[in-house]
Amino acid sequence: MMRWLLSAILLLMALPGPVTAQDFPGRLVKIVVPYPPGGGVDGLARPLAEWLGRAWKQNVIIENKAGAATMIGGTEVARSAPDGLTLLLTSDSSITSNPHLFKTMQYDPIKELAPVTQLIDLNQFVLVHPSVVANTMQELVALAKQKPNSLNYGSFGNGSQPHLLFEMLRKETSAQIQQISYRGIAPAITATLANEVQTTLGSVAVAAGHIEVKKLKALAIGRQTRLSSHPEVPTLKEAGFATTEPRSWFGVFAPAGTPPQTVAAIQQAVARVLNDPEFKSRFIERAGHSGVASTPAEFAAFIQEDLAAKRAMIAAAGIVPE
Repeated sequence: MMRWLLSAILLLMALPGPVTAQDFPGRLVKIVVPYPPGGGVDGLARPLAEWLGRAWKQNVIIENKAGAATMIGGTEVARSAPDGLTLLLTSDSSITSNPHLFKTMQYDPIKELAPVTQLIDLNQFVLVHPSVVANTMQELVALAKQKPNSLNYGSFGNGSQPHLLFEMLRKETSAQIQQISYRGIAPAITATLANEVQTTLGSVAVAAGHIEVKKLKALAIGRQTRLSSHPEVPTLKEAGFATTEPRSWFGVFAPAGTPPQTVAAIQQAVARVLNDPEFKSRFIERAGHSGVASTPAEFAAFIQEDLAAKRAMIAAAGIVPE
């Protein structure tokens, strides 16, 4: 009996204990990306994981868990131990759009995830094929009203940024532009280049090269101020369509119940990486994004604002939850 008890005590002593904020992370950290490898979210997650690994002197790995409108990856993190060692890096679609698009979800992103920090605002151009005679948003609206349903836009599915923007445009102006849905931003851009659709949205990272060689035209950008690399492109607000912009962003989340001190430690480490001049230049500014690095409290407040904004946009677009 004593031998068994001693063995049990030794076994318990050998098991890893909880990680405190002071020595976080103490062991391997996993960042779940609920999208396939190679996309925009994954493209930011991988260098961030590498830089965090250097700072923490621990391995930080990326695990791609795509599927079910990002709910597979989100559910895994929501069900993980609340110790900060399993994190979710995702886009606004997972957090502030999905609750309005699905009658039932595998998890509640608002209640079962703890906001850590907003990483970036994803600034997107309104793009058109060069054959489209419109050179401004106002001209695009006029053309769509003159020839209803003669133009198509490429979306990434119901509730995606192109879908929300063009449906809000329809509501505000009666401009009829038809939706053609694709599996992601890359196929939608390819379709616009081929003139299968005449317009879509695209980030600087995927669209800048095509704009420079005049294979696409940028009519506006969803951003607070003009982009320094493309100062000729007005913001949607300047173009007269401030209320049509569906804000897009990436952020980091931990399981709900993760100690606030641990969440704060992760946020501070991520903020240091985002504000590093080399990282900022290579992975944020070069892609045309706006870095944020908000505190957990700031991010939580922002999520509530965006949740309400997406609710209004999705309702205006006439999307019925599935």
